[in-house]
Amino acid sequence: MKKTILVTGGTGFIGSHTTVELQQAGYDVVIVDNLSNSNVQVLDGIEQITGQRPAFEQVDCCNLPDMEKVFEKYPGICGIIHFAASKAVGESVEKPLLYYRNNLTSLLNLLELMPKYNVKGIIFSSSCTVYGQPTAENLPVTENSPIQKALSPYGNTKQINEEIISDYIYSGAPVKSIILRYFNPIGAHPSALIGELPNGVPMNLIPFVTQTAMGIREQLKIFGNDYDTPDGTCMRDYIYVVDLAKAHVKAMERILNDSCSEALEYFNIGTGNGVSTLEVVESFERVTGVKLNWTYAPRREGDIEKIWANPDRANNVLGWKAEAGLDETLLTAWKWQQRLREKGIQ
Repeated sequence: MKKTILVTGGTGFIGSHTTVELQQAGYDVVIVDNLSNSNVQVLDGIEQITGQRPAFEQVDCCNLPDMEKVFEKYPGICGIIHFAASKAVGESVEKPLLYYRNNLTSLLNLLELMPKYNVKGIIFSSSCTVYGQPTAENLPVTENSPIQKALSPYGNTKQINEEIISDYIYSGAPVKSIILRYFNPIGAHPSALIGELPNGVPMNLIPFVTQTAMGIREQLKIFGNDYDTPDGTCMRDYIYVVDLAKAHVKAMERILNDSCSEALEYFNIGTGNGVSTLEVVESFERVTGVKLNWTYAPRREGDIEKIWANPDRANNVLGWKAEAGLDETLLTAWKWQQRLREKGIQ
């Protein structure tokens, strides 16, 4: 009997890749997505890769009655992976109430429904933004690094959601949770059948890089070149999205097999390497042979100067490790962008 996992935001970038890895690991998947920042055709790509089409419900997680109908329709759901959220740092600064409403209400609804429908555990898609700008002695960041005041409403919703889960479990709720704090997911499935396809102008670096390389965007802007980093540009820990997706499968196995040492656990999901924005651009140009039209622009509000992970706990306790390097990962992103052009998208 296959176990059924609910994946919210499952037609999104990370959600779709995680759905693939779950199906390939032998799970049945029910996707819930309101398609506010994704496309239903992603289901076709998932089916082409795995030979199995996940169940799909176009539902907004913020709508409690509609979410309850999903649990009624699929009574065997034993675990949840919660991706559904508004996720752009810059937009969150401009539209804070939208971010608080979407990102908090969706989680509250899921937690409320879990005991009623005997759902064993939830994996929460958190972010390295909860660490704010770490001090030099706290780089690379561990799970015990200080949680700092968020620099954006987006980051704050991640912090608040972590606190909500912690308070709920501490209250004696009969659920378990693993919080995965991940760094910067990039790339696409090696098949180029699924990848990152944001609606409108991309908010993340790599889609903007590939769209600039393809001529869709006129120019790439690197925000800030006067940071306290080797080349003056921000530094991040860029992780291959397929590696990240596999971490969710490991985490779900840990919950369902009762391997958790505590009812609530935290893991940093990153490579352990800090890479600057300029290094990403130069790496992309080198591996693809495409010159990018880029320029420096003023710093962007809400951006963290430098952060990267210490992934030892994920490596040793969760049994997960990042495998792909930056060059290989950027090539998958470019291959995905080329496939979109072949299909007449963008």
